[in-house]
Amino acid sequence: MKKKYTVTDQVITKITGWIAVLVIIAISIWGIATLYGYYKFEQTNDAQVQEYVNPVISRAGGFIVAVKFEENQYVKKGDTLLIIDNQEYDLQQRQTEASLSQATAKLEVLGINEFTLEKDAAAAEAQIAANKAKLLKQQLDFDRYKKLFDEESATKQQMENIQATLDVNSSEYLVSKENFSASKSKVNDVRAEKVVAIAEINRLKALLLRHKLDLSYTVLRAPYNGRMGRRTVEVGQMIDAGAVLAFIVNNETDKWVVANYKETQIEHMQLGDSVEVIADAYPDQKFKGTIISLSPATGSSFSLLPPDNSTGNYVKIVQRVPVRIKLTDAKTETEKLKVGMNVNVFIPRKRHG
Repeated sequence: MKKKYTVTDQVITKITGWIAVLVIIAISIWGIATLYGYYKFEQTNDAQVQEYVNPVISRAGGFIVAVKFEENQYVKKGDTLLIIDNQEYDLQQRQTEASLSQATAKLEVLGINEFTLEKDAAAAEAQIAANKAKLLKQQLDFDRYKKLFDEESATKQQMENIQATLDVNSSEYLVSKENFSASKSKVNDVRAEKVVAIAEINRLKALLLRHKLDLSYTVLRAPYNGRMGRRTVEVGQMIDAGAVLAFIVNNETDKWVVANYKETQIEHMQLGDSVEVIADAYPDQKFKGTIISLSPATGSSFSLLPPDNSTGNYVKIVQRVPVRIKLTDAKTETEKLKVGMNVNVFIPRKRHG
């Protein structure tokens, strides 16, 4: 018995046939386009957007008294981000200032003492000259009386008086020399104390600068124009020096892409080659860039535990080489790209021969 098809079956068969043809055509077009893409470009989807993301680190410890930013907030260079209680640092600075004032006053007193002792030393030196003159005069008198006494023209009593006076003048001369030496020693002692005092003043000045620096650390400011990231602190929290308090994304530097290409793909890549970048978040927009560097080693070589192929368990794995790509579009265009976004990178292949 001959099988008959209804009109509905014929229509369904016809539509199904056309759909199959369209699917085949679509798959063919997609396949050709994909093969053409692989033929024309070295491409990879193992790539991410990079930008400088730096931690905001406290250089002073204490209680946080104010937080001046919110997550994702834009900030300008110099904007206040955090304020730490500065009372202890302020007291340390005042104590050092007081010690510095005391040391400076001591130096002034030593300067006055030095001046006074120098005057005393000058007077002692003048007394030496006077006593020396008296001693010379008395020595001449003694010599004359000695001749007269030898000629029996002077009495023994006169000779003894002249001798006694000569001895007194000689002693006074020696005493004046000792007084001068002692005065000079006192001047030198004061000068030595001044050197110590000046050294102490310099130490206190350096310490004061340190305390002022510590005091300035209690106010954390934005190091550059950027956008705040994750915030991990709140008012009243006790922090230590070196604690990470937040993260900031640097808006003053350009973004770049790190594309991890297979080692078999980088043979003809050179610095300055043009690049096309398509972000997963914006598949309909192409971003332009240029190669600015190729890593000096594979990514695995920079890992914490690089693989050791000499252990005997060697399995050949195609390695990846990071390629750094600078985005050349205007900042208004690249602003929408965020750090860590996945992108697809296309580098035109260079044909030789």
